[in-house]
Amino acid sequence: MIKKTVAALLMSLSAAAMALPLGSQSVLVVEDDTGKILVEKNANTVVPIASLTKLMTAMVVLDAKQDMNEAINIDRVDVDMLKHSTSRVPVGASISRADVLQLALMSSDNRAAAALARTFPGGDAGFRRAVNAKIRALGLTQTVIEEPTGLSPNNKSTAAELVKMAAAAAKYETIREMTTDSKDMININGRQVEYRNTNRLVGAKGWDIGMSKTGYTEEAGRCLIMRIKSAGRNATLVLLNAGASSARLMDAFKIRRFIGGEEENEKPRAAKRTLRKKAPATPPRRRRAT
Repeated sequence: MIKKTVAALLMSLSAAAMALPLGSQSVLVVEDDTGKILVEKNANTVVPIASLTKLMTAMVVLDAKQDMNEAINIDRVDVDMLKHSTSRVPVGASISRADVLQLALMSSDNRAAAALARTFPGGDAGFRRAVNAKIRALGLTQTVIEEPTGLSPNNKSTAAELVKMAAAAAKYETIREMTTDSKDMININGRQVEYRNTNRLVGAKGWDIGMSKTGYTEEAGRCLIMRIKSAGRNATLVLLNAGASSARLMDAFKIRRFIGGEEENEKPRAAKRTLRKKAPATPPRRRRAT
């Protein structure tokens, strides 16, 4: 009788997960404590991952144990010539490696990520070797990362492998802390400049986020990795190729409610208010590659 009850419950959960309408094209949600898949949609499809790449960049930089207090000069070669994405980090600025890492993770700054690879032991070539070694060590067979920012559409993976990458990244206290700062003041050429997290859910009421990273390019769509806690359950979610920031955020809300056992139509107005309040101010910012 007990076995039948458990089986019925699992079937019910599976059916509910499949019925969960999500805008992201690839989705995987895994309960951290058990490894149980809670939601799955095209989880093994290989797609561009945009700035989710920066979690790998951060891991290999931290593995190299470089001096985090050492000043890095932002160079012209760090400027994005592929997508021509904007950056608030000026060429010529001298910034500590720790702050450069903070900018790459929290604000998803591409110049910062490029500078971390350029100043890696062995330069860009040494960085790529370290990334490939890390990919092998994590057993990621469908993941390819050619450069540190995620601007290249050749940086690809699957939702299934990104869950593994997220689990590895979450073991680094620095990554957990930097990706869950809602904002920070960074010393830029002697002036304190405020930078904010690209994930509007970080610091938002009702959200318990243990790690976070957003991503966007035209090829990758809107992407998100988060480790969250809802109703006492810890879970990692990966959302890939959502058509808009609002779709990505709504998917996250739906998944959090599902994990917490709430009804799909519960508190819809609160979710909509949050989306309107957090919406980007101008179209150019929505198109920014991160």
